[in-house]
Amino acid sequence: MYTASKKIQKDKGLEPTEFEDTVAQALFDLENGNQELKSDLKDLYINSAVQMDVAGNKKAVVIHVPYRLRKSFRKIHVRLVRELEKKFSGKDVILVATRRIMRPPKKGSAVVRPRSRTLTAVHEGILEDVVYPAEIVGKRIRYRLDGSKIMKIFLEPKERNNTEYKLETFTGVYRKLCGKDVVFEYPINENA
Repeated sequence: MYTASKKIQKDKGLEPTEFEDTVAQALFDLENGNQELKSDLKDLYINSAVQMDVAGNKKAVVIHVPYRLRKSFRKIHVRLVRELEKKFSGKDVILVATRRIMRPPKKGSAVVRPRSRTLTAVHEGILEDVVYPAEIVGKRIRYRLDGSKIMKIFLEPKERNNTEYKLETFTGVYRKLCGKDVVFEYPINENA
């Protein structure tokens, strides 16, 4: 029997949590109930799901999807997020690909670490996943006198109406996942 448990596949046979089961059930219901998403969701599954507190009393649902399925999820991202936000009312839904960081190789070893497995590359990838479908058009790093730093991320203004209400959520989720302070803005258009 094909059930919602097929929609979540954890590493090394770990049992999904109760919240992950509810997210898997929501995906299963969408596949069976929503005709336009049925064929797209057929082969897709998730790795894990977490509920996070962000900015005041808002909550966000962060869903980790397998890295090799991220392109398939991106094709239906806008529709899928809209439907999942209806199911989890009042919570922002964010899809993030599962990436792995490898430690640098020991001195003298012949093994070369792939560039995509470095801490910097993984954090960049997570940042792009968090703000999707908006594109990142610029980055600035501000170093304060006390030694702290804040990254300013400029997003594509075309997606402003889809993402503006989620900017606090983006900041909170990225801080929880990567431990870095970021501020999301839209560039000021000087031509207007």
